[in-house]
Amino acid sequence: MHYFEPNVGAASTDGAVDPSVVAVVVSWNSGEWLIPTVQALSEQTHRNIRIVVWDNASTVGTLAVLDQIEAGFPEVRVVRSSVNLGFAGGNNRAAIEYPDTTFILTVNPDAVLDRDCVRLLLQAAIADPTCAAMGVTQVSPDGLLFDGTGDCYNPAGIVWRSMHRQPFRELEAAPREIFSPCAAVALYRRDAFSACGGFDEDFFCYMEDVDLGFRLQLAGWRCLHVPNARAAHFGASATGRRSDFSAYHGHRNMIWVFFKNMPGALFWLFLPLHFVANLLSIAVLVMRGQPGIAYRAKKDAMQSLPSMLRKRFQIQRTRKTSNCAILRKLTFGIQSGGLFS
Repeated sequence: MHYFEPNVGAASTDGAVDPSVVAVVVSWNSGEWLIPTVQALSEQTHRNIRIVVWDNASTVGTLAVLDQIEAGFPEVRVVRSSVNLGFAGGNNRAAIEYPDTTFILTVNPDAVLDRDCVRLLLQAAIADPTCAAMGVTQVSPDGLLFDGTGDCYNPAGIVWRSMHRQPFRELEAAPREIFSPCAAVALYRRDAFSACGGFDEDFFCYMEDVDLGFRLQLAGWRCLHVPNARAAHFGASATGRRSDFSAYHGHRNMIWVFFKNMPGALFWLFLPLHFVANLLSIAVLVMRGQPGIAYRAKKDAMQSLPSMLRKRFQIQRTRKTSNCAILRKLTFGIQSGGLFS
């Protein structure tokens, strides 16, 4: 289901002096992590930002932090949802409430943006109107390692963050094309985001950003990594790395991304590879002592395939990008930092 309509009233960013941004922080039992995240957003050099903390029915510990934010940051709007809508649903619903903003900035509650981060993202967006999504350089909290410089997607349907856990070094300043930005910190052009239907709320969380990036690529848009826009990312602060929660959603959603989006002949060409990747992912989970999670993730993914195939029909019917163009955007090989790490 699509929750958005294109924002036809939004001003073009070509030559825009002060583009408007809604920054959405989706929280679920995020606790004290929220304070530095909100603080960093409130101190951005780009000032035309509306900050929303969308809380997905957190429990008592985080509720006290939300009270602190309301008291200490009066410019920040806190929305307390009665149900957990996941990362996808929380961002969608918050973005809907600010239809007059030109850009949507997604920020994880464990990401702390450099003061110039939003300004540099907007600068790249204004310079390239064909770009719908911009990602940042994510670094470890101590600044010694890369946490990621954009998401990579290979023909088997495996995803990982480029340069994850590699030693930090200065990068060339020019933006470079990527498959999709990691939504821990990502800027989306609202018109493109809306036309593609936003995040798929069936995904709930994990790989919903790759799915959206894929759909944007199919619709003819580009995604960029903006090297000088930086943020510290702690990673899995609420759900836990390799937790049952993250393993279930990641290994279920990898099937949905492939079946929804891999176009035309590439789908049939790479389907055997995707089958092997799923067998390997099951083996990885079994070796980690999570055989039940592997079974439930794959079973639920397959049971929902009819729904995903209906979405596929709409996506492929309206796509503007050729098979060859998509093939050039895939990364052959695999790097640590993905589902198998």
